[in-house]
Formats: sequence, structure tokens, C-alpha cells
Amino acid sequence: MAAGDAGMTGDGTGTVVVLGATGWIGRHVLAAHARTGRPAVAVAREPAPHLGGHPFHRLDLAEAGPEEMARLLEAHDARVVVNATDAANSRDGWHRPESELEKGNVGAVATLVDAVEAVERPPRLVHLGTLHEYGPVPDGTAVHEDTPPRPANAYARTKRAGSDTVVRAAREGRVDAVVLRVANVCGPHPSPASFPGVLLERFRRAVAGERVSLRVTGDRRDFVDVRDVARAVVLAGDRPGVSGRILNVGGGRAVGIGEMVAWLRRTSGVDPDRVQEVLEPVAGMGGGWMLADIAAAGRLLGWRPVVPVSDSLHDMWYA
Repeated sequence: MAAGDAGMTGDGTGTVVVLGATGWIGRHVLAAHARTGRPAVAVAREPAPHLGGHPFHRLDLAEAGPEEMARLLEAHDARVVVNATDAANSRDGWHRPESELEKGNVGAVATLVDAVEAVERPPRLVHLGTLHEYGPVPDGTAVHEDTPPRPANAYARTKRAGSDTVVRAAREGRVDAVVLRVANVCGPHPSPASFPGVLLERFRRAVAGERVSLRVTGDRRDFVDVRDVARAVVLAGDRPGVSGRILNVGGGRAVGIGEMVAWLRRTSGVDPDRVQEVLEPVAGMGGGWMLADIAAAGRLLGWRPVVPVSDSLHDMWYA
């Protein structure tokens, strides 16, 4: 069934199905919808303690077929479905073979698009991509949605392919869908292998009395609080006129990695001798500079980031 903003309700009613609901972003998306009073269903491979009483459905999107996914959406009368899954995650690991990344970031997305198209009353699909899809850009450059993507590694290539699948289907009128390209995330309950998650783990060990080392680079990257991301997802589920669009979601400035370390030092109150900073390159998903142009999200969603990185790290520490 073709859809062009057809699944959008406009009044914030109806059920939201959150795929990847137990992940870092997914749990906050679930909570953000709960705060609106909108019923939400959590979908993931395994349940987690933080689901907070939301209905849970066990499903691995990378293994499911479109018929199974469509039945799930029909059963819950989904008006919005959020794809917060990612083939690179804390359970499966960040460094996976390209074939596995293809399966989770491309094949699973195609399955979801087919499922949404097959539903009698199709929901809006909000798909979470990544700013890494653009690839490295010169220092000082803010990537705009029209910036030609030049992904630099298998992860970014497969994420771009998944986003392209969603946008193409929406522009062909097959589904009502929007893609949010999300910058580096920070904030409460980080994934352990993410940079904020590594920072948190090292500083907790240091506060407990260990001496730890931390690799620090001169990189500057766009970090956005996970709760700001969740707000953007809620807005993207209901705003008219955004089907077929890609919208950047970022924090609005490039933050030095050293700044983040300094903020967490102050927040944690750790003994300065307990954390040794080692200046050397750190492997990442993209280049040493990242900044999103977020004007389109402001214009079309009425969204802007409101949590400064310093507050985000503070809340991460005390969560």
C-alpha cells in the first residue's frame, strides 16, 4: 500500500513500536514516548530491566521476515515504528565483518520497509542513521543534508545503504518514512564500547582507587545528548511534510575530546593522579572532525538540542 505521510497521525495518538528498545538510544526513545502518554511497545532480541513495564515483544529484526514484522505492527495497530537497531552494538561488538554489518544495517532495514508497506494502515517509519554516513570532511565544515556522502568504512557504508533504502522507498511512495542522521551520542546509560561509555568506566575505576590510563586525541566531534535525540524521534513521528527527508540531529558544536575528559574530571571529583591521559590517535567510525548542520531539523521538526555536553556528562555520571 502506498503511503505519503499516510501513517502520520498529527495528534500524537496511537501505538509506537520501538525496535532496538533495549539499546542506549532505544531505551530513551521508549521513555520519551511514555512521557507523552502515548502507548509504546518495546521490541528487541532480549528483555532488559529498564523496560519499565512497557509491553515487550521478542524479535531479531536481522532474522525476521517481512511477514512476521508486518504481523507485529498490525497486532499493535502501530502508528509509528522507530528503527533504533544497529548492527554495531554492545552485544554484538563494534568491529564486525562487513557481511554481518550488511545483514543488520541493510538487509534488516529492507525487511522493515517491506513490512511497513504491507500493513493495511501503514505507520510512519522513523529510521535512525548516523552522521558517519557523510564520511570525513575538512575541519570547520558543518555537514548539511545535501553534503555528498563518502562513507569511509564498512560500518558507515552499510548505515548509508540502510538510510538510502528508507529514503528511496519513501520517495517512491511505498512508505511514509523519515531518516534522522544522528551525531555522536552522550548522556545517561551509554553503551559500554562508546567513547562516553569508556570514559565512564575508566573514571569509575579511578574513583574506586585504581590508576587508569585514557587515550585522548585532538579530535573535535559533534556530541548530542541521548534525550535530545529521543525528543527528535518523537517529533519526527508526527510532523507532516517530512516523508522522504533526511534530517541531521546533532549538538550544534564540535567538542574537543580533551574538553569532555576535563568535564568528567570535574564532575567525578577524581584524584588528578588517578587518570593518566595519553595523547595518541583513537580508532573511530569517522574522521577527526564532525559537526552537523541542524537547521533543517529546527525548521521542519521544531527541534533543537537543549542539553549542553557538560550537563549530559554530569547526568551520565550520576545516572
